[in-house]
Amino acid sequence: MGDDRGATSREGAWPLDALAKEIRRRRSEGARIVLTNGCFDLLHVGHVRTLQAARALGDVLVLALNSDASVRKLKGPDRPVIPEDERAELLSALTCVDYVVVFDEPDPRKVVLALEPEVLVKGGDWTPETVIGREEVEARGGRVVVLPDIPGARTSSLIEKVRAGKCV
Repeated sequence: MGDDRGATSREGAWPLDALAKEIRRRRSEGARIVLTNGCFDLLHVGHVRTLQAARALGDVLVLALNSDASVRKLKGPDRPVIPEDERAELLSALTCVDYVVVFDEPDPRKVVLALEPEVLVKGGDWTPETVIGREEVEARGGRVVVLPDIPGARTSSLIEKVRAGKCV
């Protein structure tokens, strides 16, 4: 990946405007863009399997990562466990993830509009009708894919297990 990000305090993450430019370049070269999003707090096997499956749906996988403030709004004051810069760095190190962008809003609609992915992917806890950005993606001829749930792979379950001292 060419590093045209400019200055950022979020290690591993691209500013949205720079990433939109990069994605336009990649698309002009024929790349099919896949976008997924989420909190990705406490990276686990469910995350990795979902990201690998998402990447298999196109040529470029962009991961839109909820910022710390966004995670707190969605999950409560005790989350995230891992700060956004570290989550972005971890996720950008995965070979299946091409780009990471952090967003502060409670939902990824702004990112979807800016990047115009051909495929929008979510995990099995969503239905196609509830995926934010579905209308915009489908209106451009793209598709929404909801991947199967990975049983037992939930960050909240992992946190509960650790708090209860029930680790392997």
